Amino acid sequence: MPQYQQLASWRLEGGGQVIDLETAVKDGILGGGGDAGGALPTGKDGILGAAAEKLDLKQMIEELDSAAGDDVPSVFICPISLEPMVDPVTLCTGQTYERLHILKWFSLGRLTCPTTMQELWDDAVTPNRTLQQLIQAWFSQRYLRLKKRSKDVQGRAAELVQRLKKVKGQARVQVLKDLQKIVVAHPSVKTTVADSAGIAHLSSLLGPFTSHAVGSEVIAILVNLSLDSDAMASLMQPAKISLVVDMLNEGTIDTKINCARFIEMLMADKGFRYEVVSSLSLLVALLRLIKDWRQPSGIAAGISLLKAICSYEQVRSLIVSVGAVPQLVEQLPNLRPDCLEPALHILGDLSTVAEGRLALKDCPKTIPYVVKLLMKGSCTHCALSILWSVCKLAPDECVPVAVEAGLAAQLLLVIQSDCTPEVKQQAAELLKLFCSLNSTNSLFISKCKLTRTIQ
Repeated sequence: MPQYQQLASWRLEGGGQVIDLETAVKDGILGGGGDAGGALPTGKDGILGAAAEKLDLKQMIEELDSAAGDDVPSVFICPISLEPMVDPVTLCTGQTYERLHILKWFSLGRLTCPTTMQELWDDAVTPNRTLQQLIQAWFSQRYLRLKKRSKDVQGRAAELVQRLKKVKGQARVQVLKDLQKIVVAHPSVKTTVADSAGIAHLSSLLGPFTSHAVGSEVIAILVNLSLDSDAMASLMQPAKISLVVDMLNEGTIDTKINCARFIEMLMADKGFRYEVVSSLSLLVALLRLIKDWRQPSGIAAGISLLKAICSYEQVRSLIVSVGAVPQLVEQLPNLRPDCLEPALHILGDLSTVAEGRLALKDCPKTIPYVVKLLMKGSCTHCALSILWSVCKLAPDECVPVAVEAGLAAQLLLVIQSDCTPEVKQQAAELLKLFCSLNSTNSLFISKCKLTRTIQ
């Protein structure tokens, strides 16, 4: 009976057989086959050098998990865990498994081969050294190749940053495009760009005389980098923000999205001041971005930034003045779930200022649309805040509209749901307001009694 898995069973395309490690590397079963750029590091034996032997197999498997993908030879995979083996052992049936998993199989009282389900006449396991060497060699080759590629990419990024200091015009745009592609494709390059003073140089390219072609590429790079406070402060200069706002108004959809993301990124800095976003031009550009139903990604980016801007009370009246309230209300039924909650959050924030409340009241769709969102999970709190602000402002005018929209029934559902006590209390207060304006209506009287019992 064989005591280990015979590698002679590995068939090559030409009909030959792999008989040892050297042949496996030579004939390409490990991916070596004549590719000088991917050759394994060799030692005195000409097979696998000390450099590869020092590499930890488990660590390489983890780091190459996404890179290797389905390319891993099936013979390297443990039939139990379906993961590459680190310590392969062979049973008396000739089947090979990861030692840890086959021993666990035995510990459960199973004296069978998991693959063939044959009963074992011998529960001894034999280390499969040849297969382990092949696994080590295969992963070492790809690991070292990946590291070499990474090093080459970082060198390329540093070279492009240096070239930016020398080129102008269309050549500068092309260098920026190349750098942006590398930064997006290889996250490790971000540190290289920062260490080579790339962020400072990119920042210096933004200014009153920067073309939109250059500016859009610079912003596309910056939104993918980690910026420190000094870099943020430099990028908040009025001339730079003015350029970004211009591109948000006139750029391509990708440029507009990147500009919105860039401004929101700046807002995360503790040194950010609300005056930076107190711009009619910026707010108008955002509303245009949000209104373009053909670009869902643009809507999401615009709403996200507008929500961040709304966190500053000083800017809310300005946002109302550019028509944000009726536009957002009209779009509520068609917004994606990931945009719906932040849109309601914006309207809730705007309802805290007098101009916002009046705009919500004057919009005929506010109450019908918002009532429908009362039981949509995380939307409930914001929807209640909006309805309370509107109905409190003009109860005689708004409450009948709310009743017609079915708000009373929705409020009862909220009160009986598993919402937080604060939300239930808010719903109860709004229901009491309804009851006070409909004191002769028996249905509303019963609702008043119910409201009292839950308080």
